[in-house]
Amino acid sequence: MARTSSTLRRALAASLTVLATAAAALVATAGPATAATTPGIDVSRYQGTINWTSVRNAGIQFAFIKATEGTTYKDPNFNANYVNSYNAGVIRGAYHFARPNISAGSTQANYLASNGGAWSADSRTLPAALDIEANPYSGGYCYGLSTTGMRNWVQDFLNTYRSRTGRHAVIYTTTSWWNQCTGNWTGPWANHPLWLARWSSTPGALPAGASVWSFWQYTSTGVVSGISGNVDRNYWNGDRSRLIALANNT
Repeated sequence: MARTSSTLRRALAASLTVLATAAAALVATAGPATAATTPGIDVSRYQGTINWTSVRNAGIQFAFIKATEGTTYKDPNFNANYVNSYNAGVIRGAYHFARPNISAGSTQANYLASNGGAWSADSRTLPAALDIEANPYSGGYCYGLSTTGMRNWVQDFLNTYRSRTGRHAVIYTTTSWWNQCTGNWTGPWANHPLWLARWSSTPGALPAGASVWSFWQYTSTGVVSGISGNVDRNYWNGDRSRLIALANNT
């Protein structure tokens, strides 16, 4: 996802394997999807001003939109993107870029929920995503946390977001980062949809314990009408009706 700078992000992501998991109601396999998939994107301020009507007309059906990072940053384009995507008929969700070494998971979950990451049953709002991956700043690949410390941080975030919104957050991560930095933790996947990041032709291996992927970010160099320059492209592992079911928690 475009969150710090596209150059830094691509350098970090070059070594990462990625993406996977699913909603409890979704039936899928750990390999490439054989059933219907639904196309989507994820965006931040790095995409500039977006013509969401053109995006929807190009066949894009969902978008994750950067809302927050840490406890002090809100993406300056979030409000416009979140409203305009909804009005164009795009199923949208917010995402939060985790900074586990600067504050508690509960603090960051509350910041997200109070700054655009809440949820409503309107057929077009997904539960927000926790974007947790290699640290692009100082402090080490795993943010200086032990595997136990990272598990506790993530669980604190997930519990707080659930308490604030009534929904289980989506988790965006790569297989390599997750397995290394959480110590092959399998805990979240029973309830939390996996958004796998792996820029490849196949999803590949999933994080420890994940049996399916719900969302798959398969490239960072997509081209979509209504957006200038590259944009991350994604699939939902199912058809639009199942995505709406996830949005509505049905």
